[in-house]
Amino acid sequence: MAKKILIIDDEPIILDCLKFELEQTGYEVETAANGVEGLDLIRENYYNLLVTDLMMEGMSGLEVLRVAKEIDPELVVIILTGYGEVASAIEALRLGASDYLLKPCESGELLIRIAKSLEQQELTRKIKIYEKILPLCDTCRKVRFEGADNSNGEWLELDQFISRKTGLGISHGYCPDCYKQAMEEIEELKHKLMG
Repeated sequence: MAKKILIIDDEPIILDCLKFELEQTGYEVETAANGVEGLDLIRENYYNLLVTDLMMEGMSGLEVLRVAKEIDPELVVIILTGYGEVASAIEALRLGASDYLLKPCESGELLIRIAKSLEQQELTRKIKIYEKILPLCDTCRKVRFEGADNSNGEWLELDQFISRKTGLGISHGYCPDCYKQAMEEIEELKHKLMG
């Protein structure tokens, strides 16, 4: 599935050129002529990556970045900036931008930066997924419990793990299937002893 990119710039020629180049590479691209229009699109649609100009009429790229990250914290943002705006570009990195490029930028360099940023986004997503997986031993069925210090953790029985993780007590009993199986085993044992 093609990655979706939004470009925000108040210069129509830049929008058209970037859109053309990115679509030729296989990206799905939408454009906005200013920050307000771009943020409306971000509120209504999902994008993998945003490329925005830093200096625009009305809303600046820094304002766009700040609001876009509030709307979608995982959105990758690349800032395009003029030569004299490098300090602002560094501020953009501090605010959560993934990268910045000086304008005019070579299309090859932009494509490389976009690919690297999207790759980083995918790795971050995978890490978040793996963090949610419960580490369970295939043999003994114990669960690894990592305390607040994030050490290697200790391996606990499931009921101990749940108790530590949630603070809840565990009551033991039989589910209907296990109860039936236990009764069958008791009957078999009675027949062996009596017979």
